[in-house]
Amino acid sequence: MIAFIVRRLLLLFPVLLIVGVIVFTLVHLTPGDPASVMLGRDATTEQKDALREQLGLDEPFHVQFVQWFGDALRLDFGDSLFIGKPVTEALLERVQPTGLLTLYSLTLSILIAIPAGVIAAVRANSLPDRLLMVVSIGGAAIPSFFFGILLILLFAVVLGWLPSGGYADIGDDPVQHLRYMLLPTIALGFSAAGLLARLVRSTMLDVFNEDYVRTAYAKGLLRRRVVLGHALRNAMIPVLTVIGISLAGMLGGAVVIETVFNIPGMGRLLVQSVTRRDFPVVQGAVMTVAAIQVLVMLLVDVLYVYVDPRVRYGGD
Repeated sequence: MIAFIVRRLLLLFPVLLIVGVIVFTLVHLTPGDPASVMLGRDATTEQKDALREQLGLDEPFHVQFVQWFGDALRLDFGDSLFIGKPVTEALLERVQPTGLLTLYSLTLSILIAIPAGVIAAVRANSLPDRLLMVVSIGGAAIPSFFFGILLILLFAVVLGWLPSGGYADIGDDPVQHLRYMLLPTIALGFSAAGLLARLVRSTMLDVFNEDYVRTAYAKGLLRRRVVLGHALRNAMIPVLTVIGISLAGMLGGAVVIETVFNIPGMGRLLVQSVTRRDFPVVQGAVMTVAAIQVLVMLLVDVLYVYVDPRVRYGGD
């Protein structure tokens, strides 16, 4: 197991290198000049050239990339062109709202999807199964940002039960924090729950046809024990994979949800940075998300062993 983890961690470098090349290239191909945006329309050509030289934007593309990627490996993404502070510091200030929103949404999707998928599989082709699958298809089909707008109209505008946007630090006021985070969590988590519930149902139905499940029933084991202790555990491997992939989708969805609900997280910072051509922040944020996703998939691979003892990695 330790050797496997070390090998996967070593793969982090080529993955980040590929992501870095793509992000760095796309950002620098984006129309617009940071110097012109920072100095305004009235700036002279000499002033713009001086600022580009100060920021290192006059260097050849490959020189800029090598210098930036080497610093990024040391968690130094440079300084923001607009905020006036290091990118790492700016991201750390925004990581709590985004991290909590993603955690809440992932937890909600799991709490909804796994029970719904199990019930649908146990009651396959019945009315509850059809209703649950219709709801899950609707959840997967409705964009999270549109669902978020509908939630705002209903619970904030019409009913006035919850705030339409904003954020409260969990350490300052936990109750107010939960009130602000409830609607964006539902908007982001419900969409992921639909896809996950359908996967749980299909994998459970496949497992129900296995010989060991029929043997368990033949031994007289209770249905609950067979479903939860045997079928569900063996159906969790593909589910764990999708949960890991869903985390990446939620991190991406947080960009839009934070904008809709006015949450000061990494997603909103990323949108603002793209608008202002703040290259260092955009590159730092995307690289951070990529690293998080690789580490999450590593954690998923490790969990495989504990969910299914039959899974073993070479050399262990």
